[in-house]
Amino acid sequence: VQLQASGGGLVQAGASLKLSCAASGRTFSSNYMAWFRQAPGKEREFVAIISRNDDTTLYEESVKGRFTISTDNAKNTVYLQMNSLKPDDTAVYFCAAGATVGISRYGNLVDFWGQGTLVTVSS
Repeated sequence: VQLQASGGGLVQAGASLKLSCAASGRTFSSNYMAWFRQAPGKEREFVAIISRNDDTTLYEESVKGRFTISTDNAKNTVYLQMNSLKPDDTAVYFCAAGATVGISRYGNLVDFWGQGTLVTVSS
């Protein structure tokens, strides 16, 4: 299975972006898909996760109300709609997939990682 992330770019503060991550390869059956990000000089952090079974979602506190994670199971794709972007949102965004919601806290539980897409928010 390969995860291909896209949609990053350079935007001004307050703008919106929508990231996509499509899974391809052998039958994709992961229960959860998530987004993480890594800012320059910082550790990777969890952003959002969604259950592909019942669309339950969890968000990191700083993105609640601004970011929305969604999934299209028919296309094996997860999206991250990012609104009201701030300079602090600048990071490389990675998508991930795994069997349990625990991937939101433990990176070693992730089965598949995408290659990352850069989001830069200027002030």
